[in-house]
Amino acid sequence: MYLLGYDLGSSSVKASLVDSETCEVLATDFFPKKEMTIKALKAGWAEQDPEMWWENLKQVTKSVVAEAKISPAEIAAIGISYQMHGLVLVDKDLHVIRDSIIWCDSRAVPYGERAFAEVGGEKCLSHLLNSPGNFTLSKLAWVKEHEPENYAKVKYYMLPGDYVAMRMTGKPCTTASGLSEGIAWDFKGNRPAKFLYDYFGFETGLIPELVPTFGMQGAMTAEIATELGLAAGIPVTYRAGDQPNNALSLNVLHPGEVAATAGTSGVVYGVNEDAKYDPLSRVNSFAHVNHLAGQARVGVLLCINGTAILNTWIKNNVAPEVIGYAEMNELAKDIPVGSEGISIIPFGNGAERVLSNGEPACSIHGINFLRHGKAHLIRAAQEGIAFSFKYGMDIMNGMGIETKTIRAGHANLFLSPVFRQTLSDITGATIELYNTDGSIGAARGAGIGAGVYKNAEDAFRTLKKVVTVRPDKENERVSLEAYYRWVRALGVESFE
Repeated sequence: MYLLGYDLGSSSVKASLVDSETCEVLATDFFPKKEMTIKALKAGWAEQDPEMWWENLKQVTKSVVAEAKISPAEIAAIGISYQMHGLVLVDKDLHVIRDSIIWCDSRAVPYGERAFAEVGGEKCLSHLLNSPGNFTLSKLAWVKEHEPENYAKVKYYMLPGDYVAMRMTGKPCTTASGLSEGIAWDFKGNRPAKFLYDYFGFETGLIPELVPTFGMQGAMTAEIATELGLAAGIPVTYRAGDQPNNALSLNVLHPGEVAATAGTSGVVYGVNEDAKYDPLSRVNSFAHVNHLAGQARVGVLLCINGTAILNTWIKNNVAPEVIGYAEMNELAKDIPVGSEGISIIPFGNGAERVLSNGEPACSIHGINFLRHGKAHLIRAAQEGIAFSFKYGMDIMNGMGIETKTIRAGHANLFLSPVFRQTLSDITGATIELYNTDGSIGAARGAGIGAGVYKNAEDAFRTLKKVVTVRPDKENERVSLEAYYRWVRALGVESFE
């Protein structure tokens, strides 16, 4: 018996087939091999065609089934992870009305800010745990005002993962966790936030049917099974946004546990047992995958837009030609902790939520032309990214998330000894790295939702650490000195 997990990102669609008994990954692949197109019709806009997601999902499905050499009839369940905060609109025939406004599109910021001011900050924070901000419901408000002809056609609004599940099953539905990531869930009332829908002038009938995060969400139709090369009737039994799902894939489910990623953007995601919030919404609180009315599990999410994208920029524009990331990491290791006085501010990829939607842009401080070279800039970039994590984690610590251990996938910037050791040294946290990813986590989540596993402990019994990084006490002082120099360059106060 096998489990199929999908991870729908903005760059690619990844899939993994997992043996439910051994938890061995039989096949994994992603499409397209080059990044999917993001349309930017105006500055600050970002859209994708959901049909493009579907076409790449078809290709990756056929690839992993062929590689694993299994019968599709042996697939017990499907799980879906997806890019968060996107908006997909469908009409009465469940056809897409317009391209999806995705997570990094910033056009809805004024709508969220106006709602926060007019509904009231205390009301929003105590019920939603966030400002409506630039999230999904605010994006729908933009469509209502600027595209009334499209808004008039809307039968349901949904998230990217809701759309994929609907294509598979023919059943429009969403989850409480999904509504919370769109800032549309009332934590006090344990229901959709009707007061916010009323403010925007939306009918709550635009919300698809609510289903559990784990459990029966629909069965694959015969028509779609033929299209994907699968078997009719396979149930979809798990769905979550990419960051809550990343936490699940690392078995981060309980209060005090923390997960992280460091891809194009960087995320630290900690679990709280109280519905706490940051009054400035610099970090955001969402219903975690195992959140229940009587057992709060709230995921506190720190997002840094400019993470590995800075490392890539350094590779393309600063590093010696034709070297790869592994060689860059080696060059960085040869430079002393603190990069001999250079500080790099990594915020160059749009508005940063952790800076209250400020856009200071990337900047480099402290260069001495007679002393510093390319290797110094490589190291300073990785240290600057780690420092941005520390800056946001101080906010999270103020919300009661005391970070002693960080779990992450053995991938992206966590492959860099400089980045991970710097992060460990300045936070005092032990970092544990695992060979897992979002599509594997989604497959295991499907197993939990289908009852293949008794519980999460059973599903993750084979999850093993591949690297452990502990703070180096000898470097603690100089690392923190470099961090506080970085904070002064940023021009803000630290939280310690």
